[in-house]
Amino acid sequence: MPGPVLVPVLGDQLTRDLASLRGRAKDDSVILMMEVWDEATYVRHHKQKIALVFSAMRHFAAELRDAGWCVDYVKLDDAENSGSFTGEVVRAIERHDSRLVRVVEAGEWRVRQAMDQWADKFACEVEILRDDRFICTQAEFDEWAKDRKELRMEFFYREMRRKTGLLMDGDKPEGGDWNYDSENRKPPKEGLSAPARPTFEPDGITADVIALVNRQFADHFGNLDRFGWPVTRDEAEEAADAFFAERIENFGPYQDAMVAGEDDLFHSMLSTSINLGLLDPLDLCRRAEKAYREGKAPLNSVEGFIRQIIGWREYVRGFYFNRMPGLAEANELGASRPLPEFYWTGETDMACLADCIRSTRDNAHAHHIQRLMVLGNFALIAGLDPRAVEDWFLVVYADAYEWVELPNVAAMILYADGGKLASKPYAASGNYINKMSNYCAGCAYSPNKKTGDGACPFNPLYWHFMERHRDRLERNPRIGRIYATWDRMGEDKQRDYLESAEAFLDTLRPAGKGWARS
Repeated sequence: MPGPVLVPVLGDQLTRDLASLRGRAKDDSVILMMEVWDEATYVRHHKQKIALVFSAMRHFAAELRDAGWCVDYVKLDDAENSGSFTGEVVRAIERHDSRLVRVVEAGEWRVRQAMDQWADKFACEVEILRDDRFICTQAEFDEWAKDRKELRMEFFYREMRRKTGLLMDGDKPEGGDWNYDSENRKPPKEGLSAPARPTFEPDGITADVIALVNRQFADHFGNLDRFGWPVTRDEAEEAADAFFAERIENFGPYQDAMVAGEDDLFHSMLSTSINLGLLDPLDLCRRAEKAYREGKAPLNSVEGFIRQIIGWREYVRGFYFNRMPGLAEANELGASRPLPEFYWTGETDMACLADCIRSTRDNAHAHHIQRLMVLGNFALIAGLDPRAVEDWFLVVYADAYEWVELPNVAAMILYADGGKLASKPYAASGNYINKMSNYCAGCAYSPNKKTGDGACPFNPLYWHFMERHRDRLERNPRIGRIYATWDRMGEDKQRDYLESAEAFLDTLRPAGKGWARS
């Protein structure tokens, strides 16, 4: 008699509404969950990222068992663990004499490529289902992208608003505009702080995982001293409740603000739970809309939150699979400088970078403007090698999976795709950081000094970047007019900028090998 259906559940698929579980009979199914070395080390993930995923997996397995499912759970240090997804599925098929493997498609290109080979390798049938936790199918995205030279999120976002009905007034956007980003750029006022987000004391399961990570991944980046991420659906819902009750009102206006030591500000801090599957992104959007309809949150905050999820999140996933595998190798600007050592150590006199790296090390998190306009902006204008920067971003953040990280870094931050995603490079001088943060007040460098000793390095690096890519960028309608300013400076001033930039770049100490990949 043939054995039960084997249902592998990956570490970012932790929902009981997963397509592969829907409609399955509990007495004819074995759920396979596996902690494998390949996934923990294909880049040297932050310790908190590994602990978060493993702990959430173990908690979800316990939840499934309590609900009556048969769960075959392979721990990382199990003696027979093969170390790979494919190897563990092969072993499970043999253990259970499975007649069918039923699985939801993987979220990362390399895993999906491996999964596509399963039908030829396994002795039973394989059924790969679409991940319908996303609103937009890949076929829909590809059809939308077809024949477009540039893939702008704003137009895609409007289609998602129409499809979901979120913040719609008939066939028109609520309030008359699709996008209220212009209202969401307030610089931080003095003393700006936000209510603390909920953190969760590790229970016995999480404590065991933390001990495992400290033992097996001692040389990975980051620390576990402040681990407090939600690892269950109930904890994730508690974190969501706190955001909607305490922080969504100011989320919009201050979402681009940066304050030293205020690591979370008014951000939701829900991306880790969404990307694991602990929270339903569409449900969160409906909750945000309800808060607006009930007068508990302003339209600009709610629209900004919804845009991040049904706009940006859906868009980057579609873009990722539409542009792979080439996106991983893209380097249109020919950047090649090694990643500086301070990205790992945080030892730099630039206060903005030091604080963002400290938060990244301690929390496995930095908010989107810190990632884009401090850490990413520096990488762009300094001409850092895209592969090294992409690996770094994938390593250090608890919410980082390649499908969301790679488009954001390669295309949005580094402009490495040549402008298919972003309409311009997001390059900025020290003036932007000075306006949108309080970092500069305590920095060894001055944003008001443009060149020479004591000048904010972002200032000369900005013009160095613009000059070395003039042939490409001068034709860009959103950035080309800047060259008129450059040309009015005169040769002496231009030379000061370029020489100051070169002098600073010469001081950068490259990171050693092995930080990101073994």
